[in-house]
Amino acid sequence: MQAKQVFNGMSPYKPGKQIEDVKKEYGLENIVKLASNENPFGYSPKVRQAIPDLIHHLEIYPDGYATALRESLSEKLGVDGEQLVFGCGSDEVVDLICRTYLEPGTKIITATPTFPQYKHNALIQGASVVEAPLTEGYHDLDGMLAKIDEETKVVWLCTPNNPTGCVINQTQFDDFMDRCPSDVLVVVDEAYYEYVQTEDYPDSIKALEEYENLIVLRTFSKAYGLAGLRVGYGVATKEVANVLNITRGPFNTTTIAQGAAMIALEDQQFLQDSIQKNGANKANFLAFCKEAGLEYYDSQTNFVFVTLPTSGDALCDYLLSKGFIVRSGEALGHPKGVRITIGKQNHMEELQQLISDFLETHKEETK
Repeated sequence: MQAKQVFNGMSPYKPGKQIEDVKKEYGLENIVKLASNENPFGYSPKVRQAIPDLIHHLEIYPDGYATALRESLSEKLGVDGEQLVFGCGSDEVVDLICRTYLEPGTKIITATPTFPQYKHNALIQGASVVEAPLTEGYHDLDGMLAKIDEETKVVWLCTPNNPTGCVINQTQFDDFMDRCPSDVLVVVDEAYYEYVQTEDYPDSIKALEEYENLIVLRTFSKAYGLAGLRVGYGVATKEVANVLNITRGPFNTTTIAQGAAMIALEDQQFLQDSIQKNGANKANFLAFCKEAGLEYYDSQTNFVFVTLPTSGDALCDYLLSKGFIVRSGEALGHPKGVRITIGKQNHMEELQQLISDFLETHKEETK
């Protein structure tokens, strides 16, 4: 049996190292995972309290339309419920978009490096991928516009971008949308939207009223802390959402995920507390980087990409041996650096000392 030929040049997604694997490999008891941009402060305690009730009647299929969650989210966002499409994480919505709009002979345009699933899913559908290198961590929007042609179906804008954390501001966004052909779908992936602090960030949901070729992706996996339950969503015009819902599987989000997302959405106090602590711990870490002479990208997220005088793998291996998991830039298209999720204060202080020790050792070795 033969799969599509494109699979010959592809490989499965490789996540960062898992906690249990590191424990076994290095004989360690305590591991701190700062590699996957998860919320180190967990998730709403109200969700935890509700879980026993949410697991009743697991023999019954979930509500395929996610009616209650749809109503809650549409009210919060100020959109019609029919403008929403839910996925098993927002990465499933990425897959739905590719399955709906792409086929052999079509193209997508994406930045590089950025979230790899845009390219991965497009290739599976037989589409071509045109990449525009980032400029100092930011999208080269003019360069992306220049690459659009009659075969282009989708343009992906990851803002804040993963792995750099840089954003597209309001002026840049408006200019891009005004110049982008109206028959090209623009996907704005805002997985880290809740962490953004800059005042000139675009109101992408409001922009849906003006641009029919726009879809906005968000998730409950990051700031809301529900990564293990897998629930994300897209917001678009009713017409775009309808075709995506045709593509979507009938029961792709579980009863537990839908219920937990509703409760998390209501507990804005937990969300704001997480954002505040993330901001304080990130500010301390950036101050450390400056003092250590390390450059980093302007991140509006719960992670920071730090450039290094050595390979990302070298620092990652050293930190692994000490019980800290971070993400090497080698796996993200940026080999001379690491992406570090902002963790709890005590963990960040320990990490900073370990990085200092590593840099000192590297300095001695290169003398």
